[in-house]
Amino acid sequence: MQNITSITELKNAIQSLEVEQADKGNLLKDQFHTAVESFKPANLIANTLNNIENSPFLIENILGAAVGLVTGFYSNKLIFNPRGNKLKKFLGVVLQFGVTNLVARNQGTIRSIGQVIFKHLARKKRMNSIKP
Repeated sequence: MQNITSITELKNAIQSLEVEQADKGNLLKDQFHTAVESFKPANLIANTLNNIENSPFLIENILGAAVGLVTGFYSNKLIFNPRGNKLKKFLGVVLQFGVTNLVARNQGTIRSIGQVIFKHLARKKRMNSIKP
């Protein structure tokens, strides 16, 4: 900014700064109202659902984690008796945690292996049905 030497320049500078302040104040008010609207529960839920709907990786990760949890839970129940001693319970929890992480981290590989096995079984079944 340049040096002000007269009263009229001072008044003009003050007026210019007041206009700038009013513009920035209006912009700040608009941003505040936008933020308040975005934090309303209905808008939070709608935005979250839109993000989930538009993010296929998130859905795959949630499904992978769910499959991992279910697999870990059932592996624990099948291998270790839940009414056993504390060591068996601890080993069951460790096994459940390990299987859950393994399945959740390698869901693509497990899916590929499952598809190969399914195709192999389907081809065998077709071959058996064709032979007399």
